[in-house]
Amino acid sequence: MTIRPATTAELPRVAELHAARITEGFLTSLGTPFLRRLYRRVARSDGSFILVEQLDCDVVGFVAGVANLSALYRSFLIRDGAVAAAMAAPKVVRAVPRVIETLKYPSATGDLPDAEILAVAVAPEHAGRGIGTALVRAATTEFLRRDITAAKVVTTADNTAALAMYEAAGYQRTAGLEVHTGRSSEVLVWTAS
Repeated sequence: MTIRPATTAELPRVAELHAARITEGFLTSLGTPFLRRLYRRVARSDGSFILVEQLDCDVVGFVAGVANLSALYRSFLIRDGAVAAAMAAPKVVRAVPRVIETLKYPSATGDLPDAEILAVAVAPEHAGRGIGTALVRAATTEFLRRDITAAKVVTTADNTAALAMYEAAGYQRTAGLEVHTGRSSEVLVWTAS
């Protein structure tokens, strides 16, 4: 297995894995075409990255990270907003409050690090083999390479598998919050020692 930066050709697979494996998130509800557009922006932005785990020429998992989520969202809205909104128009119209909550989320994390792991997903047939933890550790190494010494990740409070994965990779539970009304989340933070 090999962890490396994603290529442009692999972004549809990244979006597909996100849609299939991250079912509790709002972004998934906007559809795979929206996710492809989002991950295209993540891959193109200097302040973010996507790493993939490859096994026998197939991407079996990915992790996406960003130095500053607010900056990424601004770039996405300016450069991709109109096209992305058109792709997900009916879903966005029905979910305006969740769109607003998502856009406001970065400011809700207060004194926590700006850098963040956006998403981690592993194909179901490869789950439980430590690939997710390896991807999170690789993201942490990438943060260090970029001179970022602290990062956070947010997951729903009842996602015990994700919580265990992040903790195994050195992240510690730091705070609770509600990104979306009525849905408790945990914030975990890694700091370079």
